[in-house]
Amino acid sequence: MFLFRLKRTFKLGIKSLWMHRLRSTLTTLGIIFGVSSVIAMLAIGEGASQDAQEKIAQLGSKNIIIKTVDPPEDQSSGSQEQMLKEYGLTYDDAERFRNAIPNVTVIVPNRRLSQQAQYRTNRASIEVVGTVPWYPEISSVHIKYGRFLSNIDMHYKRGICVVDEKIVKDLFGFDNPLGQDVKIASDYYQVVGIVSEQAKSKASNGLEERDATGAKKVGANLGSIYIPLNTVRNRFGEMSLQITSGSQNIEKVELQEIIVKVSDIDQVLGTRQSVQTLMNRFHKKNDYEITVPLELMRQAREFQRIFTIVLGSIAAISLLVGGIGIMNIMLATVSERTREIGIRRALGAKKRDIIFQFLSETLILTLSGGILGIILGSLIPFLVTYYGEMRTVITTSSLILAFGISAGVGIIFGLYPAYRAANMDPIESLRHE
Repeated sequence: MFLFRLKRTFKLGIKSLWMHRLRSTLTTLGIIFGVSSVIAMLAIGEGASQDAQEKIAQLGSKNIIIKTVDPPEDQSSGSQEQMLKEYGLTYDDAERFRNAIPNVTVIVPNRRLSQQAQYRTNRASIEVVGTVPWYPEISSVHIKYGRFLSNIDMHYKRGICVVDEKIVKDLFGFDNPLGQDVKIASDYYQVVGIVSEQAKSKASNGLEERDATGAKKVGANLGSIYIPLNTVRNRFGEMSLQITSGSQNIEKVELQEIIVKVSDIDQVLGTRQSVQTLMNRFHKKNDYEITVPLELMRQAREFQRIFTIVLGSIAAISLLVGGIGIMNIMLATVSERTREIGIRRALGAKKRDIIFQFLSETLILTLSGGILGIILGSLIPFLVTYYGEMRTVITTSSLILAFGISAGVGIIFGLYPAYRAANMDPIESLRHE
């Protein structure tokens, strides 16, 4: 019996709304856009958060990255003559980390230089990474073909290299890079391996790019070429000439980066303090910075939580506006159907029947708007990803949340008009023209 009455009530509601199709459609648009905006904004926020966290995770949650930075100029020594400027990380720093800090499992010193690579007639701007054989243990690179650097390469300062797959097509074309010779500066290096593309980010590098003369270079490098650290030290040296207006400076930098990996993730922050203490003791200049990917990841998660709340709140406002629109229309509908309400009450309809009738119409509007909003909200992130090249992620929770809010809006904003209709005096309703 109850199911029969429920079915009949919904049929009456659909029939009533169909009689005013344009008005019902315009009312539903507020819910449609509200639900779709909630889903789309949460998808964009979730995509941006996951993208940032993945890039940070590639740096290693157990890693501590110490990078060379150019210290501020000393204003008291504004000489126009040629001078030697020595700063940054040193090989001694790497040894101190190895000997003085417990819980350290891997230490990787890196030298990074912006250079031009040439293969036959092809040229490309690349980043030379002078590193050690165990570099893959602390990075996201993986061997695809051939091999990585070895201890023998390091010891004998061999002229070999491993190339990033990002530059294979542009530099080598259709040739197989393995076994080929690449010219960098005035020396040749034989390719012995190809590694997977390593995602670049400001957090992972943080270095100003420089050309073959050591001058600052505009534009991004095409990819990376890995060479034994001893080979880079022997062939490129540690000096670079910097020519600025009115002066010539010779800069000496031994290492651009030292990556320290600890044994346990719970010891990362404590190890960072030990690194900071050692650096403060042996570096009088502010010529380094310490990056902890674990801290960055926690900050990214906190930012994503705040970002989601803000975006969700903004989108929820549009749902609120849509709910107010529905209440406004239903109040107008109650006024228009006053005589109908009086007739139904005179024929024996109870207050709850009147409440359920108008509440069912409100729910039909909001639930249909919620379904259409989910469809539109799922389409918008796809278009953003396709045309805007931004990562978006639609989660099940966002769909449930948006649909639940739309249903809640229908109940909350439909109760007052339904209650008002049910409490009309039947006699006064029948006299209404």
